[in-house]
Amino acid sequence: MDAFAQLPGEINHLVSEFHSIPVVGDLMMGMTQYTFWLCVSAVLLLVLMFVFVKKLTLVPHGVFMNLMEWGISFVKDDVCQQIIGKNWKKHFPFLATLFFFILANNVVGVIPGMKPGSGTISTTAALAVVVFIYFVACGVRTHGPIGYLKSLAPEGVMFPLNVLVWLIEVISTILRPITLAIRLFCNMFAGHIVMGSFALMVTLFAQPLLQEVTASNVLAALPGVLFAFILLVIYAIEIFVAFVQAYVFTILTAVYIQEAEETE
Repeated sequence: MDAFAQLPGEINHLVSEFHSIPVVGDLMMGMTQYTFWLCVSAVLLLVLMFVFVKKLTLVPHGVFMNLMEWGISFVKDDVCQQIIGKNWKKHFPFLATLFFFILANNVVGVIPGMKPGSGTISTTAALAVVVFIYFVACGVRTHGPIGYLKSLAPEGVMFPLNVLVWLIEVISTILRPITLAIRLFCNMFAGHIVMGSFALMVTLFAQPLLQEVTASNVLAALPGVLFAFILLVIYAIEIFVAFVQAYVFTILTAVYIQEAEETE
């Protein structure tokens, strides 16, 4: 019961650790913990890609090469070709970069002691703004500025209903980067809070046993074993979620690009 009594205060402390804390300078002109781990993730991704390109052969060998080959083929086949269609090649570099960058940040954040670069709304908002600019630019390049604005409303709808539909589509288009940013941020932030909470429970139940080995302390620590098992399950789920969130963000981007370039 003592462990549960301490839990609310420890949870509050845990949540405070996920705020943007400067590691260099201040919040205005410095580097926060999230920015630091985002840079680490970016460097790690560049190193992995460099190694992959250096070792690239006609037939990939080894777990690393096959995994990277599968990831690239996944983005090419299941995202670009399936969603965008015949124009997939010109968008593949952008979508692949987006997918692997988000995935690297998500996975690095799962490692204990690290924070996901995608765990702060400023990062996810920046990614969403880049996506917004990209698919709007694709639409303008395909239809022209006026043509793209007209394309937001479906043809064949009578006035004044077509004006209402056009306004709804404009609002929907503007809301897209907001939903992209919030979805990725909330999933990563909430997942790490849950993992941290179970890790705290394991620590709180095991702490008396680490201080003194007695029969009562052994019994009191038994719930910690259950929480440790749940924590391992959550870790596995979070690794899967890290992949799913990168996939969802990328495939929605592909859908927006396809809609922006659609000519029929």
